Order: sequence, then C-alpha cells, then structure tokens
Amino acid sequence: MELVYTLINFLLLAVIVFIALRKTIKKIFTSRRERINTELDEAEALERASKELEEELAALPVDQAPSPQAEEPEDELDSIAKQLAEKKARLTEASEKRLAGQKRDAMLLSREKAVKTLCELLRVKLSEEPNVSAIRKYEGAVADEILKRIELTPGDMCYLMHHDVLYVTLSSAFPLDAGIVSRIGEKTGALLEKVGGKQSYWVKTDPELIGGLRLRIGDTVYDCTVKNRLYHLERDLAKLPLDENADADSIIAGLMEGIASAEPRIDEFQLGRVLSVSDGICRLDGLADIMYGEVVEFECGERGMILDIEPDRIGCVVFGKYEHIETLSRVRRVGRMASVPVGDELLGRVVDPLGRPIDGRDRIRTMERRPIEFKAAGIPDRRSVSEPMHTGVKAIDALVPIGRGQRELIIGDRQTGKSALAIDAIINQKGKNVPCIYVAIGQKDSTVAEICERLKKSGAMEYTTIVSAPASSSASMQYIAPFAGAAMSEYFMYSGRDCLIVYDDLSKHAVAYRELSLLLHRPSGREAYPGDVFYLHSRLLERAARLSEEAGGGSVTALPLIETQAGDISAYIPTNVISITDGQVFLDTDLFNEGQRPAVNVGLSVSRVGSAAQTKLMKQVSGRLRMELAQYRELAAFSQFGSELDESSRRVLESGVTMMHALRQKRYEPLPDHKQALLIYAVSEGFAKGVAPDDMEDFEKRLYETFDREHPDIMSVLMKGDKMRPEFESKLKAALEKFREEC
Repeated sequence: MELVYTLINFLLLAVIVFIALRKTIKKIFTSRRERINTELDEAEALERASKELEEELAALPVDQAPSPQAEEPEDELDSIAKQLAEKKARLTEASEKRLAGQKRDAMLLSREKAVKTLCELLRVKLSEEPNVSAIRKYEGAVADEILKRIELTPGDMCYLMHHDVLYVTLSSAFPLDAGIVSRIGEKTGALLEKVGGKQSYWVKTDPELIGGLRLRIGDTVYDCTVKNRLYHLERDLAKLPLDENADADSIIAGLMEGIASAEPRIDEFQLGRVLSVSDGICRLDGLADIMYGEVVEFECGERGMILDIEPDRIGCVVFGKYEHIETLSRVRRVGRMASVPVGDELLGRVVDPLGRPIDGRDRIRTMERRPIEFKAAGIPDRRSVSEPMHTGVKAIDALVPIGRGQRELIIGDRQTGKSALAIDAIINQKGKNVPCIYVAIGQKDSTVAEICERLKKSGAMEYTTIVSAPASSSASMQYIAPFAGAAMSEYFMYSGRDCLIVYDDLSKHAVAYRELSLLLHRPSGREAYPGDVFYLHSRLLERAARLSEEAGGGSVTALPLIETQAGDISAYIPTNVISITDGQVFLDTDLFNEGQRPAVNVGLSVSRVGSAAQTKLMKQVSGRLRMELAQYRELAAFSQFGSELDESSRRVLESGVTMMHALRQKRYEPLPDHKQALLIYAVSEGFAKGVAPDDMEDFEKRLYETFDREHPDIMSVLMKGDKMRPEFESKLKAALEKFREEC
C-alpha cells in the first residue's frame, strides 16, 4: 500500500505544479486561438465580398427587349446560375470543414505542446528537494512490490538452457540502502537456483531515472521510476478525447482530470538492443519472447515491426526514418501487434499504411483498431458467392462477372487500362452502400492525386479510403500497405457490410517484399524472390470472402492488379496470383492498340464464379456472347491469311465486329446493369445490323435516350434484373424494331 501512496503523492504533486503553471499553458492556447480567429475573419470577409459582388451584378440594367432566341439563353443562364450556386455551396461547406479541421489540429498541437511543457517542468521539479527525499522514503516499499511480481519468462528459461548465468541489473537514481540491494539479490538468486541457474548481479546508478527503482532480469524490466511514469503520463494525456468546442480552460481542466485519474502501476516490459541498422532494416539483440509481427519502439521514438526471428538475432523493419536510430541504443516491446485505425471515419480520406492522414485535413477520430495480419475466415464461416458486384463495365459484367466476396485478378501489360477498370468499379458503387478501399503501392504521388480528384468529381471519394504507399516511401511501408487495407476492409465485413478493395498493384508489392527479404538475408529463389512469396499473397487474398449469416453476413471483394511483361502471364508472380484468385480479367496489348477499350481478351479472361454472379436478366442476354466472340476471334485470325470465306463465316465476322464495338466504353463512365443488358440484347438479336462499327457509340447513346423517354415501363422491368418472360420479350422486340426503323 505504501507504493500506492507514493505514486498518489507524485500525482498530487503533478497537479500542484500544473495549477502553478496554468497561466503559461493557457497562453499557449490563447496564441493558437487568436490565429484561428484571424483565419475565420478572413473567410468571413471573403464571403461578404462574394455577396456584395452578387448584389452589384443583380443591380446591373438588363435589356428587356425580347429576342428571337430569348428563351434558350434564359434557360441556359438559369442553368449556369444554378450550377454556380451549387458550386458555391460545396466550396462554402468544404471551407467550413477545412477551417474546423485546422482549428481542431491547432488545438491538438497546442495540447501536445502544453503536455510536453508540463512533463518537462515536472521532471525538473521532481529532481529537486524536498521532492527527492519524499520519493526516496518509499524505496523499500517499491522494492517489495517489484519482488512480488518477478518471474522467469520462457525466453529466460531458454537462455538458461544454453548458458548457466542470467544477468540481473538493479538501477536507481541514487545509491540504494544495502538492505534493499541484498534483499533483491537474495530473492532473484533463489528464483534462479530453482531452475538450476546462477545470477550475475549488477547495481547501477542512473540520475536520469529521477527516482524509484528499475529491476531487469534477462530481457524483462520491472520499472517503477519517475522517468517511466512521466513517459506514460505524457502519452496518456495526449490521447485524451478533445471536445469540438473546447477552449483553453476546458482543455486545461481535462488535462488536470487526466492527471488525477491516472492509475499508479509498475510497468513490465522487455528491452533489447540495436546491433545494426541500414536500409530500413534493424538487427536486434534480446527480446527473447517477442512474436512475429509485433511492434517495437526505439529510444528516438520511431517504431518498427518484427519480420524475422533467428536464434541469435531479430530482424525488424522501421516504419519511419531509420537514420535516427543509433547502434547499441535500446529498443522496447510495445506489447501489441502491428495494427491500423479502422472505421467509417476513414472514408473520404487519404492515409498512409499506418492509418495516418496525408491529405492535409484534420486528424482521423477513431478509437477502433484492427491488426494488419489477421487469420482469414474458415470454411464453415463462409458461403458461396451468389450476389453480383457490378463494375459498370460491359465487357466484365457480361463476360467475366464478379460476385461479392470474390477475388478477381486484373492482369495485363503496363498502360493497358488496369487501374481504370478498378476505378470504374469503385465509381459504380455509388449509392449502393458499398465502402471501397483503394491501395496504391509504389505509384507516383501525382498518379494517386489524379485518382483522388477523379473519385471526387464522380462523387465516389465520400465512400472510399485511399491507402497510399508511393514509390518514394520505404519498402517496409509498401509491404504493409495491402495488409493495412485488408484490415480496414475487414472492419466492414465483420460488421455485416459489403466492401470492395483494390490492390494496385501486387507486382510492386512482391518487389518490396523481395527487397526486405534480401536485406534480411533470407535465401532467394526463382527470380530472386523468397520462397514464401506465394504465402505472402495467399494469406492476403484469402481474407476476401463472403461470410455466412451466422458469422455476420458481410463480404470483401478483392480486385488485385498484376503487371505483366510483354503479355507473359506464365511468369512467376502472375502464375502465383492466378492460382490464388477466382479468375482473371486479361487486358491484351494488341486489342488496346487496335482501339478496343477496355481491351479485355475474352479467351484468356475467366471467372470461376461464372453466371452465379450475374442477374437473371444478364445471364439470359449474355449466355451465348462469350462463345460467339471466341468464334469471331478465331475466324478473324484465320481471315488474315486472305482466304475466301463462306457466307455464314462472313456473318459471324460482321456480327463479331459489331459486338466488339458495342462493348467499347469510355473510362470513368460506368453503366447500370439494365442498360448493359438492353444494349447486348439489341446487338445480339440483330437490331444493330447495318450500323457501321464507328457509329456504334452514337447508336448506343440514342438507344438509351429513346427507351428512357418513350419506354419507361420497359426500363423499369429491366431494372429489376429478372428473367424476361415471352410476352415481355415480344414487347421489347417490338420497341427495338420501332427504334431501328426510326433510326
């Protein structure tokens, strides 16, 4: 109990010092608040200037004499005015959000600065009398509490199997009483004798500890020092929730309440040592009980993740700047696996692989986290894929359908439209309550910014999270990026929602993992990749699934991208990912150069889910499409030899050319499923016969406009996605025949 009283006295002292320094801390918040108010005044001035300009424009004389074309310009002006008003409203809302985010960030930075100032002043104050004598009075009680907790870890037992001696170090800020030193030595020596070991007992004095005791047995540290308590106090205060409308007084009151409610404790952790550091890889000694994927913290504040465990050393990748880490410096276990923040708060944001915002907006306020490495759902927790995940791309939804919970590979050479297909799929989820995650691995910053702007223009960014690990980032950040995205998507899946995730692309991910593996001195195999590169992608993609109702009923649909060289899909990484996924969409360079967009090769593209991921309507109208297009491709290759073709072959070629042009589609313009079905039915049933291939785009546009305007009843039935009945099909054919005659 004396230990508890000691720590309570320490906390009361912290409160006293905090109250004494209240004016200094409040001054920090006041200066920040004045700067925020200045920005708000500038924004209001701009708003007033905009209103004055509108009033001046409204007061300008307008010629009332009507002109022959008066109606159209007025309508056009009304439309322009409406668009300007909508744009102004969006800009005003965005400006308010930006200012609110800046205000919150300024408050958080002010609080962090105040906390650091407080802890530094506490550190100085507690190093002076009479506080030093008050803390030293309870050294014996602290020693007793530590001795109640000590035990040998599995790492210590393993070390004693190979060595007879285990090192025990007792550290304090001042020379200790001989009785305390001997009592701790006897207790630890007796503990080691029980397992047949001996101890090497060391007593050290370290003024930086300020007060209290620190006992280290092997790699395990039992820390009850003032320095360690201040370390945790600073972190705990920085994590306190912050009210949106908080001012300096309320923030100070919150910090005081946080100090008063802090729980006294003896911190138990393991320490290691940095043996070497280079190229983002650290070699560590100690930390005998650490696990693969666990987070460690270095003395400089940087963090890393364990990726390699050997009998005599540990391999760690550094998340931040490894230049700050010094050889022989200490490293400690954080006590948790690598994880990222998850939740709806990340939607609409651009974050790095650690979940930190990099879009210039305010901080992400979510308290929920998920580990980046997580076991995939088992077979009993899954169910078959039967619900379509519409991409809005005719060539995919009709020929290579994708279902919710499926893993469909998009593969092809560089610059063949792989990313565009994935972006189309994200844009097509608008209004369908399907959150999306886009993981950019090794992309240029300008490319990621362009994709972000495209999603914003399409209104898709509000339900999308972009996880960016650009080419300028380290290999370790590129390595964890897809796992971080998978963790974010699993949050929605286990919440019973459907989610779409895009990995762009896993070729660069494999290269980053190869770099890390070679730096960790792992043996290389085919194409210098490590032997577990297949396991790398399999444990990632297996996390995409459709859960059973008992397990939550959500799903994650994965669209991994792989870049090939000269169309070689038999290379090492492509064949690996092909064998893991449920099908692939192959984009052909030759088709792309011929002007076919998207350049989907029907012969090499496949969906192992098949028509189970299509609506009954699409299944009905596209049943023969794949076979007819494959037959066309074969005849087209044969006709290049200049041989004479019979009439039936010529009809197949003409029909195939028409259908290939009908499947062309502009980027970032996804189509609803019922319109795709209408077009495919019209072309396959011969209603586009006689239409020149180059006129197919105009034919398609007029088809949609005519049916939306003149046949809304037919469109409403098609939107249901049910199989067409004979009477409805007759009605549809009559409408298409009328459309053909009018065209």
